[in-house]
Amino acid sequence: MLVNVVKSKIHRVKVTGAELHYIGSITIDEDLMDAAGVIEGERLQIVNVTNGERLETYAIPGPRSSGEITLNGAAARKVAKGDILILIAYAFMELDEAKAFKPSLVFPNEDTNLLK
Repeated sequence: MLVNVVKSKIHRVKVTGAELHYIGSITIDEDLMDAAGVIEGERLQIVNVTNGERLETYAIPGPRSSGEITLNGAAARKVAKGDILILIAYAFMELDEAKAFKPSLVFPNEDTNLLK
C-alpha cells in the first residue's frame, strides 16, 4: 500500500510578487527549493496563512539568494504581496518507508525569505 505523506515544507515565506499574466506556477528562490528538496515542476500545495486560501500549482526556480516567492497566473488572484505562505510537497511511499521517513522542513527568515 502507498500512503501520501509530507515530503518537504518551506514554512512561512513572504509573497514578493503576483504575476497574473503568466502561464502559471510559483517562482521560488532556488536556494529554498534546494534546501527543501523541491524540484522544478514539482506539485506544491500553497497555504496562505494571511487569508486562509489553499491552492495547488507547480514550482519553478527563481534567482538564487533573491528571496523571490511569486505566484503566477490565476494563483496570483489568491495572494497579495506581503502575504505569508507555507509551501508543502507530498510524496507517495510504501507504508514502512513512510513510517521512518523524515521530511525536509525549511524555516527561512520571514522578512527576507533567505536561509538564515
